[in-house]
Amino acid sequence: MRRRLLQATLLAVAVTALVLGIPLAVSALKLVEDLTRGDLSGRAQQIATRLDEQVAAGEPIELANVRLVIPHDARLTVRVRDQRYSYGDDPGEDPIVETVSMVGGGTVKLAVPSGPVRTKQLQVAGGVLLLAAFSATAGGFVAILTARRLAEPLRHVAGRASRLGAGDFRPDPRRHGLPELDRVADALDASGAALSQLMQRERELVGDVSHQLRSRLTALQLRLEALSETDDPETAEEAGAALEQAERLSGVLDDLLAAATAARARDAEPLDVSAELSTVAEEWRDHFRSEGRTLRTRIEEGLLARATPARLREAIGVLLDNALRHGEGTVSLSGRYASGTVLVQVADSGPGVPDELVPHVFTRGFSGGGSTGVGLALARALVEADGGRLELSSSRPATFEIYLPVARADDVLGVPWRTDSTPR
Repeated sequence: MRRRLLQATLLAVAVTALVLGIPLAVSALKLVEDLTRGDLSGRAQQIATRLDEQVAAGEPIELANVRLVIPHDARLTVRVRDQRYSYGDDPGEDPIVETVSMVGGGTVKLAVPSGPVRTKQLQVAGGVLLLAAFSATAGGFVAILTARRLAEPLRHVAGRASRLGAGDFRPDPRRHGLPELDRVADALDASGAALSQLMQRERELVGDVSHQLRSRLTALQLRLEALSETDDPETAEEAGAALEQAERLSGVLDDLLAAATAARARDAEPLDVSAELSTVAEEWRDHFRSEGRTLRTRIEEGLLARATPARLREAIGVLLDNALRHGEGTVSLSGRYASGTVLVQVADSGPGVPDELVPHVFTRGFSGGGSTGVGLALARALVEADGGRLELSSSRPATFEIYLPVARADDVLGVPWRTDSTPR
């Protein structure tokens, strides 16, 4: 985008310089010649006037009386009554000539060499072209600054759109003072909020439906098991068949929930979680240092999980920001394998989460610290979008844990796995 803006602006500057520079150069050439001819014509007119006075007084023609008016490199030629008078050196080939008529009859002709005039014309035209080149250079410099000023906001808005597509629904308060781009940024923030709410409602709906169906199926299975133990063989047989169908329905429900989870995590990919955690820690270390806090890491090597890099970074960033804003003391970021999952843990040394906030800590819009109440709800939505889970494992001190599905090693490195999903 920046290159296209720069090319368009430079093209406009170049066209303007050519459209203005060439006519100005041509005008300068003509102006120099016109000034030279005008000076010659004026001098010739003065000479003609003095010679007319001599003729009117009956005096002989004396060119010495007008030599001060003649340019030093010019040649004067006077024709009076079929007589010809000359003064000065030969001006050479292709001179610049001006001729004036005398009142008493005759002509006065002044001729000067064209070389000095052409040289002066070239100097003036070169100055005009140099000025045009300087203007084009200045325009190019302004074009670079303008392209940079316009391209940087465009890159930022494009990055915001890319993060939104990757699952980062947090609002971005940055604006650039350009009404059109600011409206796009507002629209992206509104879309992010709507998508975040949609994802949360979807998660809540799936959870509620799963809970209700499982509860009803469990009650139904208990009733059918009781009926299958009756002394009536026919009733027991029918109850057993119904119990078998209920178990199949339970299996179908599990498959549907697994498919829904897999669909949400379709963008997840085998990811080196160890490298991602180290990168996020380096990005946040200076923030903690500026607040007089310490960020410590304890990350196992070779952690592989199925996750979207942008979502995981944003989710961990939310947890670290939460610890920086609401926690105290040293903050720890750790990663390890645990029970067939990759466990990422963020904990601080502060007083923890108040008991009354614990049930609502992931509720969107609910906050006890004066914040927007969006961050933790968004972090959970991002993790769950990749098929993971985010929990508050301890309220004092505040400890958040992310559970990510383990990726197969041969997806990334070609390394075989043991059946317990623990790397060799």
